[in-house]
Formats: sequence, structure tokens, C-alpha cells
Amino acid sequence: MNATASRALAPGLIILAGCACSMLTFGPRATMGFFQQPIISTHGWGRDVFAMALAIQNLLWGVGQPFMGAIADRFGTLRVLWVGASLYAAGLALMTVAGDPLTLNLTAGVLIGFGLAGSSFNLVLAAFGKLLPPEKRSMAFGAGTAAGSFGQFLFSPLGVALIRDYGWQNALLIFAGLTMLVLPLALAIATPPQKQAAANAAPSADNQSVKQALNQAFRHRSYVLLVLGFFTCGFQLAFITVHLPSYFKDIGLPPEVGGWTLALVGIFNIVGSLSAGWLGNRMPKRWILAAIYFARSVVTIGLLLSIPFVAQPVSVFGIVTTVGVLSALTFGAFTGLLWLSTVPPTAALVSIMFGPRYMAMLYGFAFFSHQVGAFLGVWLGGLLFERTGSYDVVWWLSVGLGVASAIINLPIIERAAPGRWQPQPA
Repeated sequence: MNATASRALAPGLIILAGCACSMLTFGPRATMGFFQQPIISTHGWGRDVFAMALAIQNLLWGVGQPFMGAIADRFGTLRVLWVGASLYAAGLALMTVAGDPLTLNLTAGVLIGFGLAGSSFNLVLAAFGKLLPPEKRSMAFGAGTAAGSFGQFLFSPLGVALIRDYGWQNALLIFAGLTMLVLPLALAIATPPQKQAAANAAPSADNQSVKQALNQAFRHRSYVLLVLGFFTCGFQLAFITVHLPSYFKDIGLPPEVGGWTLALVGIFNIVGSLSAGWLGNRMPKRWILAAIYFARSVVTIGLLLSIPFVAQPVSVFGIVTTVGVLSALTFGAFTGLLWLSTVPPTAALVSIMFGPRYMAMLYGFAFFSHQVGAFLGVWLGGLLFERTGSYDVVWWLSVGLGVASAIINLPIIERAAPGRWQPQPA
């Protein structure tokens, strides 16, 4: 199946295949925190060693995203997805033989980081922007993002179970095999190369060069604000993904609680992402983003205030548990509603401002800001824990950044950037 055949597919089939790709690539990445304890125990490392590898992964995912997006814009998504999924699978498999920090940085960091840049839901969303009619894009962005969260829901308890029953090495190998399923699925979301797209376009279509598109984007105040606000999203999500299982272990909760908490994040994010996509067609997207960032800070404060009572028994619908378990699961549910729900309005705003032609690249630069935040969230989590024995500083920094990003997003103007491009509804 080529790109022309992809465009001929029913929108439902395109969305279904793209959602499957999002699920398979986001799922294993969401389980990385569960591998921290067994890997550092096997090799006698500190948390800062594992955190550095995952911080590199997040940073290179962000560094690679604009370039992978530009390549996908120019040559189509198919080859990029194939290369990305292969690098991702290789990184997962080779983590099993990473016996020193450098090798861990190269496998968990470099290979998986660049693999994610070439295969994650960001490219799927960009493909939706090119292949789907304008009236279906916002909801498709929500569906593609929600599918990634469904992968988190499936893979989080699966990862805990595989590590427990078969060992962390075999768990990584199984995840590597599942990631390779992206190769056939990518055929359904192949986009045409730029020359072919230009030949099929109307005479009035935008003829911007890459340099002109970048110059226009970074001179546009609303885009810059959007990019800055997205930094916080990466900081918060990456810190939680990598360090929450260890944080729960530190306060006396069993590993299964961490697994089900991140699973709840995944399943509730399906609701959150779809709701954000639906709301994006009905209210200003900047309001949605501001509300999400502020609510994340409130939810985090709720978790931190409950920790002194973690061992206290509590009955919920006749089931006796502890405040710690109840707080963890509640945190997972509310955090899930707010998890990747920033992505549909962010992607839609990029599409509104600049159109679909360079969307993969321009969203990629916004995502780079996200991943710089992710690098700092993961790295500071490990570093400050080894220095202070606590994650408290990073938790409260996350709260402050959430409030700041809520404020930053409010002045965004939701219309096409000044220039030659004429907008299409997203």
C-alpha cells in the first residue's frame, strides 16, 4: 500500500491504524519506571544512573522530533515510522545487555529516544492532519492521543506482571517484539511526499519553504507562548512516568499499586484526551490548556498532603484499604484526565496557526520544548533523590510550573499567523 492508497482509505480505517501505532509505541515507553528498581538492583547503580539514561531518551526524542517531522513532511511518513519503530525495538532489546551506564545511555537513551522521535503518536497526529478532512481532525487528534494512553493502561500492569513472572530482560524482549507490529500498521497512514502533495494541490496552496515556515513560526508570539507552556507538560509527565513507582515504594506501597496507578492514568486519559478533542471544537483551546495545567498542580498538592496519613486504614464501599492506596489510585484517575489532554488542543492550535503542510515539523519544535522539560523532570528526580533522599523539591517545582503554564497559555490568539497561508479549520 502506498501513500495514494492511504488517502483512499476510509477515515475510520486511517484513524484505527494510527491509533494502533500510538498504542504500541507509547505503551512500552510508559512502563520504563517499573524497570528502574530491577535494573539498578541487578547492577548496583543509584537512581541517578537510570534517570540519566531516561533523561537522554526524553531529550533525544525531543531533539529528533522536528527533524523526523521535517523528513516526514518532505518524503512521507511511512519510511520514518519504519526506521523509528526499528530503532525503538532495538533499544528495548539491547537494554537487556547494558552492563554499564554508558551502554544503558546508548540503548535506553539514544536508540529509544530517536526511535520514539520517528514512531510516536506525534507523527501519527501529523499524518491525521494530512490525510483526514478538516472537520475530522480535532477529534482524530484526541483519538490518537487517547490510544497512546490505552497503551499505557495495557502495558503498565502487563509490565509489572512480566517483570515479576519472567524477569525484566524477557519483559523488554517481549515489548521489543510488540513494537515491531508498527511496521505493517504504518502502511495505512502513509502520507505522500511533498512533491507529490504539491502536484495534487490547488494552485493557491501555500508555497512556503522550510526556512520561511520556521521564521514565521518563531516570530509569532502565540506559537512561542504555546511552545513555552508545553515545557511544563513534559516536566510533569516524564517525572511521574519514571519516578512514581519508586516514590510509592519509598512510602511503603507495593509495586502493584504503582502499576495500577499508571494504568488508571492511561485509562482515564482516554476520557481526558477525547474530551479535550471534543471541547476543542466548542471552546477556546487556550482556556482548555490553562485549565489543564492549573488542575495538575491542584491534584499534585492533594497527593502530597495525603502522604503523612499513608498507613491509616480507610473503608471505601465496604472495602478496607489504606489512605496511601486510595490516594495513589485517586491521583492516577485525576492525573489521567489531565495527562495527554494537552496534546489535542496544542496540535490543533499549530494546525490553525500554520496549516497542515509543515505541521509535523512545527509541532515537533513544540514537542522539543516538551522534551526539554521531560529531560529536566527525569534527571532532577534522580539527582535530587540521591542528594536529598526525597523527591519533594521536584514535586513542588512541578506544582509551580503548572501554575506558570496556566498563565502563559491565556494570551494565545487562536487564528492563522500573519502571512501568505490561508487557514483551514482544524
